[in-house]
Amino acid sequence: MPEASLDRETVEEYARWFRALADPTRIRVMRFLSGRPDPVPVGEIVAHLGLNQSTVSHHLKILHTARFLTRRRAGASIRYAVNPRCVTEFPSAADILIGARDRCGGERDSP
Repeated sequence: MPEASLDRETVEEYARWFRALADPTRIRVMRFLSGRPDPVPVGEIVAHLGLNQSTVSHHLKILHTARFLTRRRAGASIRYAVNPRCVTEFPSAADILIGARDRCGGERDSP
């Protein structure tokens, strides 16, 4: 089957997503936040990971820039949550890249 073409913008977006997850700490952050029903303050994330605040903030910034996380200010703190759109969009991107789905979202036939 011929390779489905992805436009440049889509390819660059997917690359940003995969780079953002290419670090064990960021995967730990995503895993921790994915189990929380409400946005979590940075201090709670720091305490859970056992890392210093500046390290956690660095990773949160990368995940937020890639749009894996949402953030909102609550008084003096910033609270983070998993962006619900990434729950559907990222797996679709992975499926498209490995050929499990075509661009329209349909399942590909097994070889």
